[in-house]
Amino acid sequence: MTSAPRAPLVSVITPAYRAARFIEQTIASVRAQTFQDWEMLVVDDASTDETAELVARLAEADPRVHLYRKPVQSGASASRNLAIEAARGRWLAFLDSDDMWLPDKLERQLAFAERSGGAFLYGGFRRISEDGNRVGRFVRVPARIDYHGLLMNTCIGTLTVMLDRERLPPVVFPDLRRGNDFATWLMLLRAGGWAYGLNEDLGRYRTVSNSLTSKRVRTSSWVWRVYRETAGLDVVRSLWCFSHYAARGALKRVMF
Repeated sequence: MTSAPRAPLVSVITPAYRAARFIEQTIASVRAQTFQDWEMLVVDDASTDETAELVARLAEADPRVHLYRKPVQSGASASRNLAIEAARGRWLAFLDSDDMWLPDKLERQLAFAERSGGAFLYGGFRRISEDGNRVGRFVRVPARIDYHGLLMNTCIGTLTVMLDRERLPPVVFPDLRRGNDFATWLMLLRAGGWAYGLNEDLGRYRTVSNSLTSKRVRTSSWVWRVYRETAGLDVVRSLWCFSHYAARGALKRVMF
């Protein structure tokens, strides 16, 4: 009787939609990790380009990469939840299909988990241009943040998040088209506790252009919706938190 394969320590969650331009670089950044005890679950959200074919080819070359294909597009939340259900690792790490990690990202954060005792980790990163040729300034993060602090400071970059499933509630992303990651971090922290920030450069967040002005308007819209619908804040508290979010957002925009 053969035993089941040993579960990896880290499960990397990657939703992908029409990501053919960047997905190979994203997967390469995971395969290049100095810490190698991982699995990567890529969920193709009914892409109309060659995303699934590219991932399938890479999965053949590395059995730690797994492809899941959805027949109907249902958004990043559903893709992340599907991957989380299939994940076998103790730790969940998140990496979107156009972002990349630096080679020692996992190693450094797991060492930080030992030092800090944290079950919810995040860290610093840099933005890169769409073609990857321009690298922005280092995005610093606070040493730790709780629910109330996160309401006023959307400082957690999803590409840096790691969650210990043995010490946190079940991780389920709400059905929001935008801001589902921010809403999830709030829900995890709402019961109490802290998220711990490693103020070191861990990855590259790709800024894909499609009208930056309209993107900022959409971002402001979903932040407000999370305040009102997910967090259940009244208008006055929402306005207070939003003013802090907007001020910090203005500072971030001069950093790239």
